[in-house]
Amino acid sequence: MDGSEEDSRWDRSLNSRGSGDKTGRISALRDGSLSSFLTGRRRLAEGGRGSAGEISLRDWIDRPGRPVDMLECLQVFQQVVEVVAAAHSQGVVLANARPSCFVVSSFNRVAFVESASCSTSGSESCGRRSGSVLDGQVLSLEEEGDGRKEVGGGGWSSNVPLLKRKDIPMKRILVMELDWYTSPEEADGCACSFASDVYRLGVLLFELFCMFITLDEKLRTMANLRHRVLPPQMLLKWPKVASFCLWLLHPQPNNRPKMSEVLQSEFLNETRDSLEEHEAALQLKGEIEDQELLLEFLMELQQREQETANKLHDTICFLSADIEEVLIRHSVLKEKASPSMELDKADYSEEEKVGHPLCYSTIIEDSAFSGSRKRLRSGLDHYEVEEADDNLAEGLRSVALPEVQEDILSKSSRLMKNFKKLEAAYFSSRCRLVKPGGKLINKKLTSSGTGQGSTVRTEDSSIDNFLSKEAVNTESRSGWIDPFLEGLCKYLSYSRLKVRADLKQGDLLNSSNLVCSIAFDRDKEFFATAGVNRKIKVFECNMILDEERDIHYPVVEMGSGSKVSSICWNSYIKNHIASSDFEGVVQVWDVVRSQVFAELREHERRVWSVDFSVADPTKLASGSDDGTVKLWNINQGGSVGTIRTKANVCSVQFPPESSRLLAIGSADHNIYFYDLRNMTLPWCTLVGHSKTVSYVKFVDSSTLVSASTDNSLKLWDLSRSASRVHDSPLQTFIGHTNVKNFVGLSIYDGYIATGSETNEIFVYHKAFPMPVLSYKFENVDPVTGREQNDASQFISCVCWRGQSSILVAANSSGNIKLLEMI
Repeated sequence: MDGSEEDSRWDRSLNSRGSGDKTGRISALRDGSLSSFLTGRRRLAEGGRGSAGEISLRDWIDRPGRPVDMLECLQVFQQVVEVVAAAHSQGVVLANARPSCFVVSSFNRVAFVESASCSTSGSESCGRRSGSVLDGQVLSLEEEGDGRKEVGGGGWSSNVPLLKRKDIPMKRILVMELDWYTSPEEADGCACSFASDVYRLGVLLFELFCMFITLDEKLRTMANLRHRVLPPQMLLKWPKVASFCLWLLHPQPNNRPKMSEVLQSEFLNETRDSLEEHEAALQLKGEIEDQELLLEFLMELQQREQETANKLHDTICFLSADIEEVLIRHSVLKEKASPSMELDKADYSEEEKVGHPLCYSTIIEDSAFSGSRKRLRSGLDHYEVEEADDNLAEGLRSVALPEVQEDILSKSSRLMKNFKKLEAAYFSSRCRLVKPGGKLINKKLTSSGTGQGSTVRTEDSSIDNFLSKEAVNTESRSGWIDPFLEGLCKYLSYSRLKVRADLKQGDLLNSSNLVCSIAFDRDKEFFATAGVNRKIKVFECNMILDEERDIHYPVVEMGSGSKVSSICWNSYIKNHIASSDFEGVVQVWDVVRSQVFAELREHERRVWSVDFSVADPTKLASGSDDGTVKLWNINQGGSVGTIRTKANVCSVQFPPESSRLLAIGSADHNIYFYDLRNMTLPWCTLVGHSKTVSYVKFVDSSTLVSASTDNSLKLWDLSRSASRVHDSPLQTFIGHTNVKNFVGLSIYDGYIATGSETNEIFVYHKAFPMPVLSYKFENVDPVTGREQNDASQFISCVCWRGQSSILVAANSSGNIKLLEMI
């Protein structure tokens, strides 16, 4: 063991009983270890380092500035005497009765920690080899020659302060101790005996009552002690101690007292009453400290629970206010309804339920008002989902038609299974309406014709961020209702994805059949597919949905010179479709004539994405592995603008209402939003993904969804970007798997479809972070028709059919399905 390791252990030992120890104990209490701590404080060590605050007796004696208290020293000494006496009563010589073999715990409790294997009977010799325990470590010390010579040898500078004992290797300190506690007969080569233990008790008693300023002083005094020469100050201040010490240190073993005589000596017995009082005082002090510690723990616990109660009270206030607001709206709608559509008046009023929030019963509302939605009493969180569903089903059997009942049960089950996530979405939507300073967020989202801006945010928000009820005005109280209700209704509107048709192609056995992109035309009558088979195929959607055929042939098929990575149909010119390929070529096709209308060759590497502007159908953008985005006018031969980035560009898209803005998904994990009137710097950078951004799609003019190979989608509100860097997405959608492939992204009326590398389709809604629906492609062998286990297959692209619930999806084996949300 080297000196540096010993030094650090020495420092820890000296400081382990300091005043700072209380702080650590309180921290332990706050972690829930109260009972173990209070029990451990009084437990004596049985080996090594025990409970908190234990140090070796050697450290205890040599600690700097130790006051020499008569009762304290006698208390320690008497406990060591009792340990030695117990060993002698069993015929065992305690050869290691030295300070380094004892530990002192709280309130001077002393315990022997050395193994009995190093002790011996009175007739056996322990020799000059011994072991010492300090801080739980056994140090075997093997001396060469006389131990006294090593201690007295060179290497020690004179007048070394004991306060700087950390500069001395612990091994040498233990060697010195071994020398000091070696009896004269042992030094002469005789065996250890009971008298040798008595001699060691004399040395210990001397050390307990003597303090030294320098090491040199202590070395001289301990050397004189072997000749029974005591310091004059000890003789004057502690005459009885000095006398008893000289008796124990007698050079002749036979003249030293027996342990029975030591125990019955007047020196120990005359202070017994004082020691008992001292012991009782220490015990009382310990109990007081324990009570103080328990009191501090309980007060801390009370404070924390009070904070929790305050937050809960604020939450209930918000809920009560929201319920009141919803009831007002509900009453207004009921007043507007015709008498024939009124609800059953036998149902007790909503106002009565507000007054009894724990006694809500299930409400079955008329489908004309709520689409057969149901509510459950607020105490449902005490029940399991299955139990709640069973109770609900029992109550519905007599009052609902089978179809309505099934719909309600389905919605109820999905609601309860995702109750915690819906709860988080509700609270976060309430938080978003109020800024930290209590001011409302006044910035409105710009809506397009097909989508609404989301007002739900689940990241960086929680119930703890709520402000008091008084800080929120009527506008903020009601502003959350419409978007949250819209999201909840759409979340519960559909229960599953149903396969409407399988697209059966003649070249299904072709191994290079990966579909990279799918797109619908302007009127949503036709859709095109393209991929690594170097073909762009156009199919009539209704024909595939309505007619059962063995093989579906495309109405148009166009051949490309390279693998096609992306296609995009012009939203104004029905017969124009743009494509990009692996060779860096962008082409605009005339579908009616099945030929190239324009070929654009300026990219140096593979082009991943193309997009037509909805606002200006002549404008086209393309993003490439060469780190550039090219802007094209299809009526001109070359590019009309170039954006240069520092990484591969994986996706580009124009917002639906502008041709002057462009979003870019990059391999450097970021999304860049450009104003094309200034292409030198992005107007805004969206930061949040941890891997490549593979897709960007607009929900509306100011809301954007990004997909990444970090297994997530993120929803961004561009209208809230107060700076050039925006790192707070409205929502993060997780549930699918995407770590290395392009799996597709498509958006319709707030529903976000994406693929997964588990060969599944996932559908999210912009309001909530969890999937609404999912569907897994079957891995069926095209020849045998048997299902096969191929973990390498994944969904490669998805595309909604405009304003409908029809979704077209393809996987890596070329399997294309038309699915519908029902």
